[in-house]
Amino acid sequence: MRTMFAVTLGFWMLAGSLSARAGDCTPVVVESGNAQSRSTVVRTATSCIRYIPQPAAPARDAPMDVLVFGDPQPKSAVDADYFLRDIIQPLRGRTQATLGLSLGDIVDDAPALYPMVKAATAELGVPWMYLPGNHDIDANAASDADSLQSFHHAFGPDTHARETALATLIALDDVIAMPGQKPAYMGGFREDQFAFLEAYLPTLRKDRLLVLAMHIPLFEKEGKDSFRDADRRRLFDLLRDFPHLLVLSAHNHTQQHVFHDAGDGWNGAQPLHEYNVGAASGAYWSGIKDREGIPDAAMADGTPNGYAVLTVQAGGTYALAWHNARDAADTQIGLHAPKVLRRGAYPAWGVYANVYMGMDGSRVEYRVDGGEWAPMRKVLQPDPGLLAENMRDNAAENLRGFDRSPEAEPSRHLWRAALPTTLALGEHQVEVRSFDRWCGELRATTTYRLENAAP
Repeated sequence: MRTMFAVTLGFWMLAGSLSARAGDCTPVVVESGNAQSRSTVVRTATSCIRYIPQPAAPARDAPMDVLVFGDPQPKSAVDADYFLRDIIQPLRGRTQATLGLSLGDIVDDAPALYPMVKAATAELGVPWMYLPGNHDIDANAASDADSLQSFHHAFGPDTHARETALATLIALDDVIAMPGQKPAYMGGFREDQFAFLEAYLPTLRKDRLLVLAMHIPLFEKEGKDSFRDADRRRLFDLLRDFPHLLVLSAHNHTQQHVFHDAGDGWNGAQPLHEYNVGAASGAYWSGIKDREGIPDAAMADGTPNGYAVLTVQAGGTYALAWHNARDAADTQIGLHAPKVLRRGAYPAWGVYANVYMGMDGSRVEYRVDGGEWAPMRKVLQPDPGLLAENMRDNAAENLRGFDRSPEAEPSRHLWRAALPTTLALGEHQVEVRSFDRWCGELRATTTYRLENAAP
């Protein structure tokens, strides 16, 4: 059995040194101010946790920022260099984060790259929590029990937690390896993980945020059976009485927000928010390269590759933001519109707004030439900009890059509005605004031109 969990405030210093042998007590490193009169060793019938006190962190009233990386996933040293230059170096010395979290697929079936990814991430000088993904499974594994030996050697436990003054974060390996089967893995949890949660969760305060981080999402795409239903229900039962909850997942190389309710088996007082985080690698480091020699890497839903920031506040509240890699403008809305239309034509062509952090119910509006704001309509369509890139790849006589951009798929955060064609000849400005629940009003602009055309 893979008994590989730890609860830790200094996990980045302990990773690799924690024992992985079944039956060992799980080391639990906590700030002394959060110890809550725990015994040094707590044993139950199914688990053993060893609490290791640390000096209390300095008192602070400010919110805590956590960097969140989904799927760094390099398949080669070249990709690992992209990760360093595209994600890490622009953040070095510029982040206020005091903690970091990687949501699995640390590499793409290439465990020899672990040291490169780990060294790159360490350049940020931030304590870091790692959890594995399906591409971190050892190729020669015979069972789930021995599927993460390389990960354990590089990073330590696959399931662990961290207590801070404002939140508790639990990283859970939720990949059940099934070597030789199809599919070769399934989302779910092990019995030793449930034993840990059953012993640990009752010790936590409920006035702070509880974050559960995992690789495979708890939700399933339509027609897909990707997560064991019984495990999801069992987890939900354990979490039901926590009033301040957030689930972070990755895996899909797109991003969206899901709010679990009774239809999913969640019976908490409020819907359970799951943020399915976009990938640091975007679409697996694909697409044409820019002047810096780094691939475009836009994801299949049109979201640029990048990283998220979780801001934890007092009283169990939080804020989330997505940041595109190396984007000095911090673009939050991607616009796509025709460059020119015939004046007087039927208004069949529109402006599309990809609101990267948009969700069901988001308010998105547009106006032309400073006129009245009008609502845009949420649509389930591919991002037009990525569709155009697909067409350019198709039309090219030669390869445009190492890997093509992904085939565009319907985006969960795309809005559309028709552009008027009865205005004066010439250029017209289109403004779009969205109202983010955490960042407030966000805006983007573009233009289109109206011309006359001969019959």
